[in-house]
Amino acid sequence: MTVEKRQEFGRRVAELRKQRGLTQKELAAEIGRTASWLSQVERGIQPVIRLDVLRLLADGLGIPLHVLQPEALPLTGQAAQETDEPNDLDQARLVISGHPALDLLLGAERGPLPAADLPELRAAVDRIWELTHADRFAELGAALGPLIPRLERAARTAPDKHRGELHSLLARAYQALAAAFVRQNEADAAWVAADRSIRAAELSDEPLTAFVGIFRLSHAFVTLNRLEQAEHATAAAISALRRHAERDGARPEELSVLGSLHLVLALVHARAGERAPARTHIGEARAVARRLGEDRNDFHLEFGPTNVEIQAVATAVDLGDAGEALDIGAGLDASGLSVERRARLLMDLGRAHAQRRHFGDALDHLLQAEALAPEMIRGHVTARETIRELRLVAGRTATPELLALVERTDAMA
Repeated sequence: MTVEKRQEFGRRVAELRKQRGLTQKELAAEIGRTASWLSQVERGIQPVIRLDVLRLLADGLGIPLHVLQPEALPLTGQAAQETDEPNDLDQARLVISGHPALDLLLGAERGPLPAADLPELRAAVDRIWELTHADRFAELGAALGPLIPRLERAARTAPDKHRGELHSLLARAYQALAAAFVRQNEADAAWVAADRSIRAAELSDEPLTAFVGIFRLSHAFVTLNRLEQAEHATAAAISALRRHAERDGARPEELSVLGSLHLVLALVHARAGERAPARTHIGEARAVARRLGEDRNDFHLEFGPTNVEIQAVATAVDLGDAGEALDIGAGLDASGLSVERRARLLMDLGRAHAQRRHFGDALDHLLQAEALAPEMIRGHVTARETIRELRLVAGRTATPELLALVERTDAMA
């Protein structure tokens, strides 16, 4: 299905849904899909080709199939499965829905893991994180679907000498999944993935991986607006880690994790409108970054002086201190960080400009962020809220660029 046809189909679904007076959340619940999936369908990102999915959607809209998709052809069996093109994390959500290896609980024999599998699995997990940092959720969902069960089985059936590393790889894969779910505003699934990463980390060769799991879990709590739980989990992790990370000769990895946890607490307090503690934890993170002395990517946290300032921008915006956010962001060079971090900085600067009523600059930054990470901007709740605000303020003076961005993000839904 071409991009143009996907967009045309998506507009038709959105129009029919609105005619029925349904929200995206209501229609998604009626057909047993996520609101994220439906949003991507309506924006032309998620193709719908399989006949059974088309019928499900038509039934939810209360219309005949031919009204929804006049050219729909009856595909069945393997052919239908091969034409379906998942573009979000629904498949990965199903993978974490239940126990990953029930048959092994019934006494299946442990078999040796071929030596060649370990390098392959290491490369696969590295690739997962490349996709996560790039916000390429379509490829990420397709890759994680088969990888998670494979890692789960390998960690249970491999020789003892390999099991610690396999649990570490499993923890890293679940952490990538948790990060992606948070960015798609699927915090309940992120909670499950983060919790599983912590369990795998306990059995791994690297105890610090469990603290990274707490970092991912706390982000899920923030997305759910469970700020007290986020604060409790993060503060406990900082308390346990601090005495190790603050000693002379602390490992860089320990500093990266400690600094990242301080950034989470800054986020928690900013979301609660607590200015003083939010600034305190930004200061703590800056101090840790100075000790570290460079931008690193330990455990895919991207912690270092640059990322601290990116988070300082976001914290200032959350607190309504737009001028401070713009001052911090002025001249900040994030070119050495991932696409996701660079896009996040641009998005938050766009939010700051919107708070200052600099609507042209706000739109410019949001468009730059979209060019880097379109899936993040089109699915990010805060970004869509800012775009909606720009459209409402602009009224009849809205530029073609703004109107097109509103349509691509479905910001007015």
